[in-house]
Amino acid sequence: MVTIVDYAQRVTKEGKVFYSLVLQGGIEMVKSKESERYYATIKKCSITSTFDEATCKASIGEQILGSIQKQACEAYEYVAKETGEVLQLTHRWVYLPEGASIEEAIYEEMPSQKSTKLPMFLNQAA
Repeated sequence: MVTIVDYAQRVTKEGKVFYSLVLQGGIEMVKSKESERYYATIKKCSITSTFDEATCKASIGEQILGSIQKQACEAYEYVAKETGEVLQLTHRWVYLPEGASIEEAIYEEMPSQKSTKLPMFLNQAA
């Protein structure tokens, strides 16, 4: 289960405004590779929406079946907000509907276009 915790206004290359929803999973315990001690973390990602701003605001707190999973991608630079450190990442966090695999969720066959596989989401970490 994931929760809508926020939203963000975005702009396409063509200058069109749209909104994305920020999703958050539950608390997970992860073991540190360096200290081998456990710490608590929460995964977040964003997904595009067709909602207007009022609908996005009203959606905060809604829960959706599914999870947030790690997906491999081409390397990119990410600046850590807390420290300003520039990191080289080769993954992103994506929303995955309940019961779907990463491969199934990325290219889901659309009923109206049975011969064409279209990307279901193309989002990076929030």
